[in-house]
This record gives sequence, C-alpha cells and structure tokens, in this order.
Amino acid sequence: MSLQDRPIEELPLSTPYPKTAGPLRIQDNTLRDGHQSLFATRMRTSDMIPAAEQLDGVGFWALEIWGGATFDAMHRFLGEDPWERPRILKRYLKKTPCAMLLRGQNLVGYRHYADDVVNAFVDKACEAGIDVFRVFDALNDFRNLETALARIRANGKHCQGTICYSLTGRRLGGDVFTLDYYLARARELEAMGVDSLCIKDMAGIMSPYDARDLIILLKRHLRLPLHLHTHETSGMGTMTYLKAVEAGLDGLDTCLGPFAGRTSMPAAEPLVAALQGTPRDTGLDLARLIRVSLELEKLFPRYQSYLVPRRLSLIDSGVLAHQIPGGMISNLVDQLRDMRALDRLNEVCEEIPVTRRELGNPPLVTPISQIVAVQAVMNVLFGKYRMVSNQLKDLVYGLYGRTPTPVDPELRKKILKRYKRGAIPMTGRPADDLEPELAAAAERIGNLARSEEDVLTYTLYPVTGEQFLREKYKAG
Repeated sequence: MSLQDRPIEELPLSTPYPKTAGPLRIQDNTLRDGHQSLFATRMRTSDMIPAAEQLDGVGFWALEIWGGATFDAMHRFLGEDPWERPRILKRYLKKTPCAMLLRGQNLVGYRHYADDVVNAFVDKACEAGIDVFRVFDALNDFRNLETALARIRANGKHCQGTICYSLTGRRLGGDVFTLDYYLARARELEAMGVDSLCIKDMAGIMSPYDARDLIILLKRHLRLPLHLHTHETSGMGTMTYLKAVEAGLDGLDTCLGPFAGRTSMPAAEPLVAALQGTPRDTGLDLARLIRVSLELEKLFPRYQSYLVPRRLSLIDSGVLAHQIPGGMISNLVDQLRDMRALDRLNEVCEEIPVTRRELGNPPLVTPISQIVAVQAVMNVLFGKYRMVSNQLKDLVYGLYGRTPTPVDPELRKKILKRYKRGAIPMTGRPADDLEPELAAAAERIGNLARSEEDVLTYTLYPVTGEQFLREKYKAG
C-alpha cells in the first residue's frame, strides 16, 4: 500500500514541537521575492541598502537578495547592472549569508543554457557574494540540477535542493503529486549531496494539514534540514507554516510586513511573536524587525503603482481551484488586454488546468508556467492546438526535461509535426544536447563586453542584454 493510500490515522504523526526540533530558522525574502511578488521586481538597490544594514543584526538564517526575476528586471527596466546588487549589499550584510534563487540549467533566464554557461555563472555569483543557492527545476527533473549543484559544491557554498510543489486536486494526492512522489524526489536530492532541502510552494496552495503530513514523512526518512517556502496567495500561508513547524520543519521563508501578504510570503513579525517562549522560538529581534518595517513603509509611494489595482480582497481564493500563481494571472491579464480579449480571461483560467494535464502535469513555475499559459490562451482563442509556440514544441520534445507524466502520444505527434528537431522526443539530459556557448557569445558581442559578467549578461539575454551594455558604456 502506498503512503498516499494509507488512512491519515496510520501516518506517523507527531506531537507539537518534536524533541529533536530546535529554534526555527528563517530566511527573509523581502529584498527579492517580496518585491517580485508585489511590485513587479522593481525595487532599486539604493532603496535596499538601509534595510539590509538593519536586517543584518536581526539573526536571520539567510537573506534572499538575488535570482528569480531580478536579473531580468534590473537590466531591462531599472538600468542597473544585476551583478552589482550582491556586491553592494554584501558590504552591509556582514553577519548574514546572502541567498539567491537559481533555476537550475535555466539559471536566471528562460531556456536551458550549456554547461559552460552554468559553471561560469555560478563562479561569478559566488565571487559577487552569494552564499546560499536555492536550486530548482520547473519539471522536478533533477538531471537539470547536476551541473549547478556540482559547481556550487566546488565553490564551497551551501546548495539547497528544491522540489516544486504542485497538486493534481485541491489537496495532496491524486494520480501524480502524492506523498510517495515527494519522498522519491527528496531522496533523489539527498543522494545528489545537497546541504538542505526546500519544498517550494510558489502558488500558495499547500494546505496546513498536507504540510503537516509531508513534513512528518520527510523528517522520518531524511537526514537533511527541511525548509518550506509558500505564499499567502490563498490565505493559508501562515496556517501552513505553523502546522509545518509543529511537525518539525527546520526553516521557512518570510517577508517583512510591508512586503508580505497578498501574493507574497507570510510576514515575519507575527510568526516571530507567535513562537516566542516555545521550543521553536526563533530568537530573532522582534523590536528591530518592527523598526525596519516602519522604514520600509516609507518606500510605499515609490512602488504603489505596481500593486494590483481596484481589488479589495487581500487573497485570491480562485487559486484554490485553478492553482495559477499570482504572477501568472497578472501576465495573462496583460496578454489578453493586448489581444483585446480580456473578456475571455475566465475561459483561459478554466483551460489552463486542462492544458497542463494534457502536457504532462508540469508544476506551474517559471519558465514552464509561461509556456502552458500561452498555449491555453491560443487554445481558447484559436482552437485546441491549432497554433503552438516554439517553446511548447521544445517542451514536448524534451528540451526542458521529463514531464511528471507522459504527453499523450497522439497530441505529441500533432505538436511535433514539422518540428525542426524531429518527431521522436529526446530521452537524455537536455543539456547534453547543447554545445558550449560562452566563447561564441564573447566573439559576437566583441569589445562591447568588458568583463566576464558582461559576456554572461549578453549570453543570458542577447537582445536586452546587448541594449543594456550599450547604455552602460554609452556605445552607439
């Protein structure tokens, strides 16, 4: 009998605060995922410096300052060199490790890059000041983590292997995302030699009791420290954290109050206060947290325009049904508005779970979430798979890795018809199909790139990266 099929009363439950659990570790994501979730990743480095200086004395396990969409937004919209942010903040974060979110073989871009690019990026990120790398793959195909994890270890940094959390129903279970599924993925990462394990609930769909059961199970079978990341999108975030903490969770993510809630993470302050005096007391300086939060409030007028307008509710109860992350919804709205089809948003939201199931049940996280969403839009507007994107063909062919379940053979045949790489999907590690890239990129960009970091920026983003370098060096 599988773990998922066992009655809940037969699962190895624990009493609150297991004896082996010590103080809860907290990674604060205010300076990365907080403003990415709420303010379209538009926070400027100069606005981070006062907060970083004060946060360094709070006692956080780590501060996430880089990765995710920051690299894209900084060079594309803010006119800032992405490589400078960790260098600058590291001057003020003398006690607290600096963390980043890395998309495995995707790095901080939207496609797979060759191994030489991955190795060079990790090396330069370490030099810039990153101490903790949270590494994930959008399909939970951990072949796509091998190169990055090996390079992180070679640099002597902390590598946190990550499992993207998803559901096949409203609660944990169903045909795909079961307790057995997560335990198998966790054992894979443990065998790969990661230093800790993170469950990444990017849409905020993990329920409190599912969190309890999952953490109890993983703690029983693994030796790794366990970390949980969730969002308040559905309104369950803080409840989910408390049940996970009671089950023995080692660490979790927060944001400071002004950058928490809505589609961001749960707030640090109430969690710190709630655990004071318990065996899981974080030991964090609550008074200092409150002072920093008050300072961050002063930044609100600069970023207010990026909040979702004309919405009273602080939660998105719809995510409990469609499981679409908040950022994905905002992108859909923009896309449909541009196509003068905003009135069909509900149809698209209903189509996304169907399209996702047909494409092998991938977790909805960057870059796969964008591929699924674009296809769902085309299915609604133009008919089922009458139009398909090149990225979808790449996904079905296997260039992003293995999907959790196979794509239907007939649908695969239809999508790959006249595909440039052929109709028979690849089965090997996707990056094995990629030739080294850096030397050719350096030759193309020429003297416009004046450092290895410049070459990497151009390699990751050839069009906008080149535009940024021209502006940076005032080239014509």
